[in-house]
Amino acid sequence: MRRVEPGAVPNYSSDNPLERLLTVVQETRLAAELECYATPSLQYLLPHDWLELYGPSSPNTDVLDPVAQDFKTDFQKQNVADFRLGDTRAVRGWALAGDWTGPFLHLSYRAGPDSALARAHGGSLGDRLLLDVQVEGGGRAEVEAPYDPDSGRYVAEFWGYAGDDLESRVGARGRQSLKLGILQPRPDLARGAPDAFGRAGLDGRDVREVAPDHLLHPLRPLRVVLRWRSADGTASVGPVTLAFQMVTRGWDAYLEVGRSPNPHGGIGFLEYRNLLSNYFRFTGSGELGRRLEPYNLDAFGRKGTGGEEPFLAVEYMDLHVLEAGCGIGLHRHRDNSEVFLMLEGEGWMVVGDWAEPERRDRCFEVRLLRAGHLALLKGGNLHGLANPTDHEISLFMFGGYD
Repeated sequence: MRRVEPGAVPNYSSDNPLERLLTVVQETRLAAELECYATPSLQYLLPHDWLELYGPSSPNTDVLDPVAQDFKTDFQKQNVADFRLGDTRAVRGWALAGDWTGPFLHLSYRAGPDSALARAHGGSLGDRLLLDVQVEGGGRAEVEAPYDPDSGRYVAEFWGYAGDDLESRVGARGRQSLKLGILQPRPDLARGAPDAFGRAGLDGRDVREVAPDHLLHPLRPLRVVLRWRSADGTASVGPVTLAFQMVTRGWDAYLEVGRSPNPHGGIGFLEYRNLLSNYFRFTGSGELGRRLEPYNLDAFGRKGTGGEEPFLAVEYMDLHVLEAGCGIGLHRHRDNSEVFLMLEGEGWMVVGDWAEPERRDRCFEVRLLRAGHLALLKGGNLHGLANPTDHEISLFMFGGYD
C-alpha cells in the first residue's frame, strides 16, 4: 500500500488508474475492421502483475496491512493508486462477416525485450510465437501467434467460422490478418451459435445447462489456459490462466425465463427472468453468498467467523447519477458484495481481483454495462465504472459498505 501522509488527499485527477485502464481498452486492435465486431459484446481481460492501493486516512495512516483494516467507513484505503499490466491480454465477443455472426477469442502477448518471454529467451523473439491454448469445455490446440505491426503485439484471434470464404467477407485489415496467420478460422476453439440462448427455446430451463461449451455463454465462466513459447521452442512462460467470469445479468443473461398465469392470484400473465436466486432449483447455488476469509468481517461485523454466508447482506440502497465523461474510480472490496444496476444509459464496467483468486491470474475484466443489466462483485474484487458518453447515466447500487 502507498502510505498517505495525515491530512493529505491523493491527487485522483492526475494519471488516474481508471482512465489509464480504459485507454488500454480503447487502443486494443483486433484482427479485422471495427465493423466486423459487435461492439456491445466485447469483453476485455487484462491480467496485472502488480497492484498498489492507497493507505488509510488519519488516524489509521500506518495500518497498511489489509488484514487489519477493519474500519469500514474510510474509503481511501480501498482506492487503487497504481498498477502494472502483465504481458498477456484477451478479448472475446461476437464477430460479424456478411450474414454470419459467431464468437471470437483474441489472445495477444506483448512484444519487446522486457517481456517475461523475451527475458527468458535472452534475445529477440522474432516474427512469431508459439501458443498452446486450452479452452475449458472446448478444444485445445498448438498454434502460431504472428507479430502484428499495427498493435505491436503477438496475436492469435480465433473465429468460429467454418467456411472457406472468410477472406471475401472481411475488409483489408481482416484479409491482411488472414494472410499473416493472425486471424484464424477455428470453430473447434470458438464454439457457439448466435441463437443458442434465444428466449423462445428457454422456457423453464436452467440456462446454466444450455450449450455449456459456448464461448460466449451468458452465465458460465470461460476459462482459458495458455503457454507462450519462442518460435525455436527454447523458452516458454505459463501457464497463464485466464477466466472471463464477471457476473452480469439482465434481459439476455438470466438463470431461467418463463410465464406465470394469474401471478399471485392476479390477472393474465407475467413473464419473469430469474437473475440471481437461492430459490427452488437454484437453492445452494452460492451466487448470492460468499466464502468468509479469516480476515473478513461477516454480515454482523464479527471477524474470523469463517465458513459461508449463503445470502447477500445489504446495508444500503442508493441511486446515482454519473455525469458525462465521469467515472467511479477503481477500488477494492475486502469484505462485502455490491451490485451495480444500470437504469439508464451505458458505461464501461470493470471488475477484477486485488486478492489472489482460485481460478485465474489476477486481472481486470472490462465490459459494457447496458440499461436493464446488473453486475455483481464480491469481497476480493476490485471495480470501477466509467461513463464514456456525452449524457448522464443513472445507476441503482446496493450492497454492504467495506
